[in-house]
Parts: sequence; structure tokens; C-alpha cells
Amino acid sequence: MVRIISGDDQLKNLFAGLIENTFYTEIGVADPHVVDYLTQLMLRFVRNDSIFKFRDPTGKRLEEIAGMLIEAENCRDRPKREIHRHIGDFTLFWSGVYPEALKFLKGFDRKDHLLDYREQGKRSYYIASTFEQDPYENEAPILRRLSELYDVCTKGLYSVRKEWELNY
Repeated sequence: MVRIISGDDQLKNLFAGLIENTFYTEIGVADPHVVDYLTQLMLRFVRNDSIFKFRDPTGKRLEEIAGMLIEAENCRDRPKREIHRHIGDFTLFWSGVYPEALKFLKGFDRKDHLLDYREQGKRSYYIASTFEQDPYENEAPILRRLSELYDVCTKGLYSVRKEWELNY
């Protein structure tokens, strides 16, 4: 039987329950801030426009980490911290939830071919976590924790995906 999920609240409850169960019981990470962050990440990335939310100066959608890194270094209209946070989210999402997509995302004909998504995700979360002043002081420790737990989080998100595929 296929369950129908309708509405943002049901989707949030689904992701929150799956992530909490996976991280608390299977992975052994009982950190409510990490669970909440990952739940919000999944909710944001349900929408394709959130996954590819940044654009280059000509308006072209940035679909590769290499382009996002260039934008982070040259940006004038948005905080560098936001781009690095997004790079962490982007790499964690693809590496954890859809690792099979990495063959395309890092294809030989793409700029990301030589990038290590794992290392870049960890590094970008760390860079974003160094912005500790207002209004970022509450999120900085969570981003630092995601940098430290990056590998555990990819494993956990993959388990979450398997669980929803099996039961939903």
C-alpha cells in the first residue's frame, strides 16, 4: 500500500520521525539540533529551486560546487557564509540521500570532476560556522557539528532514504 503524504506538516513529521529514529537509535547521535537541522534541510530540498538557489552574475543557475566556490569568493550581494552553508547542505544532500547522482554531478565533463564532495562539504560547513556574530550565533555551533559529523550524517541520510523507500 502506498501512503499519500499531503501537506507540509505531514512531510515535516515524516522527515523528523525518520531522521530522529535513524540518528538516535541506529547511528547513536542524540543531538536534537542536528536532527532539527537535517529535517529542515530535507524540507528545503524537496523543492528543486532550493537545491539550485544560487545564480552567477549573468543569472545562470549554479549547479556545480566549483561555480558556487567562485561565487563565494566574489560575491557582493549575499553573505559568503550563506554560500558556504549551502555548499555544505548541497554536498551532504547528494552524498547522503542520492549518492548515485554523484556520477553525474562529478562527471568527467563537469567542473566538479576533481572536487571531493565530502571534503568540500566538511570545509564549507566549517567556514560557515566561523561566522558567529549576530544573526548567526545560534546556528554556528550546529554547522561546526555538521562539519565534524559529516560522514555520520551522510550514512544516516542514506538510511533515512532507504526507510522511506521501504515504507512510504
